[in-house]
Amino acid sequence: MNAPQNTAKAASAKAERTTAHKMFMRFGRKFRSGIAGFQSRQSLIGDTPVLDKAHFPEFKVLEDNWRDVLAEVREILKFRDQVPKFHEVSTDQKNISKGDEWRTFFLFGFGTKLARNCAKAPKTAAMLETIPNLQTAWFSILAPGAHIPPHKGVTKGIVTCHMGLIVPKDQENCRLRVEDEYCTWQEGKIFVFDDTYRHEVSNNTDEERVVLLWHVDRPMKTPARLLHKLFVAGLKKSSFFKNPQKNMETFEDRFEQATRDAAETLEKMSTHD
Repeated sequence: MNAPQNTAKAASAKAERTTAHKMFMRFGRKFRSGIAGFQSRQSLIGDTPVLDKAHFPEFKVLEDNWRDVLAEVREILKFRDQVPKFHEVSTDQKNISKGDEWRTFFLFGFGTKLARNCAKAPKTAAMLETIPNLQTAWFSILAPGAHIPPHKGVTKGIVTCHMGLIVPKDQENCRLRVEDEYCTWQEGKIFVFDDTYRHEVSNNTDEERVVLLWHVDRPMKTPARLLHKLFVAGLKKSSFFKNPQKNMETFEDRFEQATRDAAETLEKMSTHD
C-alpha cells in the first residue's frame, strides 16, 4: 500500500473514532439524564450537592496521615512543568481546562493503577488502595488566579472527594461552589460532593492550591449499583476512557524520564565535587 492510501486509511479511521466518540458522548448525556433520578432514589447517602463525609469512614486514614501525602506531592511539585495539564490528559476537558492553570498528576484512572506515578507517592497510593470502589485519583494543582468554569460530571453513580494539601492563606478567595453551596479547603481535611450538580472553582489569590482528588462509587441499593457497573464497563471500552488512558501512560513516561534525568545530573555533580 502506498503513502497516499495509508494516509487516507488513517484519516478514515480517525473520522470513525471521532464519530463513535461523539455518539458515545450523546448516549452518555441521555443515559445520565435518564438514570440520574433513579440513582438519586437509590442513593444510601442522600442526594445533596455537598455530602457528609461521615458516610465514608474509610477516608480517615488519609486525614490521619495527610502530612505524608503532602510530603510526597511536594517532591512531585519539584518537577511541576512535567506534570500535564488536565486537557492534555483528557481532551474532553478543553472547555474547562485552559493554558497552564490546572495540572493533574494521576495515580489511578478508572480503577487502573499507574504504577510508576504511584511509585512517586507510595504512601498515598497505599492508602488509596484501602478505599473500596475507588475509580480515579490524582493530585489537582491549581495555579494562582485560576478559574475552572461551571460544569457537571458524567454520572451520579460516582462522588468526588477533595483533601486539602497546599491551601492559600486567603481561603475565602479560593473555593469551590457546588450549586449554591461553597466549600473552602483546609489542610488535611476532606469534603465530599456530587459533581453532577453544577460546580466551579476559583483561586482568586496569588498562591497555588493543591489537593488530593479522588472518585468513589456512590453507595446505592443493588439495582442502581448494577446499572452503574454496566455504565462504567461501557465507559472503559470507549474512547472517552481509552484516549485519556493512553495519554496518562505517555505523561507517566515523560515524568519518569524527567526524574531520571534529574537524578543523573545530581549524581554527576556529586562526582565532580
